[in-house]
Amino acid sequence: MPVFEREHSVTLNGQAIRYLARATWHEIREPKQGKDGEHEGEPPRAKLFAMSYTRLDVPREGRPLLFVVNGGPGSSSVWLHLGLVGPQRVAVDDFGRTGAPPYALTPNDDSLLAEADLVFIDPIGTGLSTMHEGQKTTEFHTYQRDLDSLGEFMRAYLTRENRWGSPKYLMGESYGSTRGAALARQLQEKHQIHLNGVVLISLALDFQLFSFDPVNDLPYTLFLPTYAATAWFHQRLSPALQALPLRTLLDEVEAFAQGPYASALLQGDRLPASLFDSIATQLAAYSGLGVDFVKRSRLRVSDERFFKELLREQGLATARLDSRFVGFDADDAGEKVEDDASYSAMAGAFKAGIQQVLGAQFGWTGEAPYHLLAPLYKSWRYNDHENKYLATGPLLRDALHRDPHLRVYVASGYYDLATPHAAGDHSLAHLGLRPGVRERIQVRYFEAGHMMYLQAEARRRMAEDLRRFLLPA
Repeated sequence: MPVFEREHSVTLNGQAIRYLARATWHEIREPKQGKDGEHEGEPPRAKLFAMSYTRLDVPREGRPLLFVVNGGPGSSSVWLHLGLVGPQRVAVDDFGRTGAPPYALTPNDDSLLAEADLVFIDPIGTGLSTMHEGQKTTEFHTYQRDLDSLGEFMRAYLTRENRWGSPKYLMGESYGSTRGAALARQLQEKHQIHLNGVVLISLALDFQLFSFDPVNDLPYTLFLPTYAATAWFHQRLSPALQALPLRTLLDEVEAFAQGPYASALLQGDRLPASLFDSIATQLAAYSGLGVDFVKRSRLRVSDERFFKELLREQGLATARLDSRFVGFDADDAGEKVEDDASYSAMAGAFKAGIQQVLGAQFGWTGEAPYHLLAPLYKSWRYNDHENKYLATGPLLRDALHRDPHLRVYVASGYYDLATPHAAGDHSLAHLGLRPGVRERIQVRYFEAGHMMYLQAEARRRMAEDLRRFLLPA
């Protein structure tokens, strides 16, 4: 496979850093059992594309190595690469807006390159990662085969780069956090790779919490705090609630959601009419929606309905990934948004950014399209998890119990309506951890969205947290 690499120097936070940027494909084979009991490699099935940054002006021995993967499933690693971790980032204002094209890149003072060498992984079907000719394009688009390919890549990378002696970290966002929790255990079990830490951004461990299915009441209670945060941001609450600091408001809403609201939903049609009315009134007050609308929804407002209803009178729809953003739909009377305004606001800048980085940083000269976000989530298969909800929390629990040194960092955004912070909190509270283990999980909240690091203050705070996480005292 061709290798594209260049040496660079950059000054970040006043510190001069010299590093090697390398991009190449890695063959992914299907191992089979040989007659002597050893695994023999079949012909390669796919080629996985990864980009790495290795610092050259400090000793490699003992230097942390951070593997980075995004989510989807179907997303490349571009968001964390050019939003938070890499030496360059897409230029955004303090709010997180990219501005008009042509978009710009800027040195990233919040990069983690000063503390760790970085490896950005594009799962099969994303970025420049593809199947070999003649292989089925969907072969790796399953929960387990995806994990297997990522784990095998990490094992091979450690061997090829002689990094088994490095502290090892894994960062995953959204479905990347689903992967991260599962890989923490699978790497231990299958490859005897013990991670020093796992960074889980926009936590998605239990898919039941995001599925607005009949007789599944959990999402309604867990999305409500983010509905309230969104309504607070867009000035849709009463003056008394609007005057509260956001965290104070969320404490109040979470107490209602976990108490009276959850109890009311559990009663179903047995809920007395008087209590139905009082719950509807309070739910409307916290969500910024009309009481009649809440009642017609039978106290159960799905995310899609909320996106459309909160700002319907203004002809606007709130976004999913970052509910501070708003969009304009052709049909103001519809029940579903036509597009996610927050994704649309950043996709062009990140696509232009990664194309520039491929050429300028790595020297890549190919013309193949870099797949920013492929819609693999629409046909993704879950193998043994079919007919039930995927849950990788038990795997994270096992990894933590089996390695007393493994640490976890969790980041959640208050305006994230894809993986709300309350859902992440619920997952962590239901891991079933033994006494003392919970203290190895650090949780941080940010007044931003799914990619909270696009907001300037959140990015600075998060980078400071992660520097301490990678280099503990």
